[in-house]
Amino acid sequence: MNEQMKVILDKIKTYDRIVIFRHKRPDGDAVGSTLGLRGILRLTYPAKEIIVNNSDYSDYVGFLGSEDETRPDEFYAEALGIVIDTATSDRVSNPRFSLCKELCKIDHHIPKETYGDYQWVEEHRSSSCEMVAAFYAAFKDELKIDVDSATLIYAGMVTDSGRFRFRSVTGETMRLAGMLLDEGVDTDHLYAHLYMKDFNSLKLQAYVYDHMKMSEHGVAYIYINRATQKKFKLTFEQACAAVGYMDSIKDSLIWIAFIESDDGSIRVRLRSRFVTINQVAEKYGGGGHDCASGATVHGRKEMKALIADADTRLADYKESNEGWL
Repeated sequence: MNEQMKVILDKIKTYDRIVIFRHKRPDGDAVGSTLGLRGILRLTYPAKEIIVNNSDYSDYVGFLGSEDETRPDEFYAEALGIVIDTATSDRVSNPRFSLCKELCKIDHHIPKETYGDYQWVEEHRSSSCEMVAAFYAAFKDELKIDVDSATLIYAGMVTDSGRFRFRSVTGETMRLAGMLLDEGVDTDHLYAHLYMKDFNSLKLQAYVYDHMKMSEHGVAYIYINRATQKKFKLTFEQACAAVGYMDSIKDSLIWIAFIESDDGSIRVRLRSRFVTINQVAEKYGGGGHDCASGATVHGRKEMKALIADADTRLADYKESNEGWL
């Protein structure tokens, strides 16, 4: 237990209204951590009004559950806000978070902005869901959990850790995951939802392998424009999943997917093995973790510049390190 955990629990006890927020374009960790914490708090404090309220949602993890309806501004003004899995305030999905009487930030990203009245940030954690699990474990004598909440939190841990493969996974990660499994999480059902692919997604996978390119030093990359997304009947999230199709290419330690958005901007998904790439993402208005980051570029010129920066980063790494396969 740390002092930040205790402060947040004390604040939760103080308020009768609590609103939980997360980042735009949510992933499994954002959804699992917010809905999972809501479940724990509703079980523990049934007299309190506790909601999760954001302005967008995710088809990919929509099966995990639904959020709550927007409340009048007056509701937020008397509430404690808790923002989870969001490094910067401009990425919070619901702008009403700023109306809350007090605000807590729970996050595992590299800090880029200090916002909120109370911050609990542990960038070494594999996911924000791991932090929610640790929060529950620290106050297990006071807090309650059920299989639904455990499943939500476990789902976020699984997805954000790459099925527990990323370097951020520790023994503590696995112990907390085991604690959740002991609540009765149905992993067969969960993994079927997370990893079964529809026919169009498989066709996209074949498209990626046929059209991906490689830079001089081994950066694998693919560009998926709106026309291609329409051809394969893909959601934006399904198109973004293309970055994971390139993660097993020998000698390629960095892989990048460029996905054209409806507004013409190009979302960038950067992933790596061994190589720290979040500085590359930050140069293009993004950020994230050492080996998993995102950014946005505008046009082919910026795409080429980002690829060149990633290629330079990879060349430097290969020159300075051995045993990278």
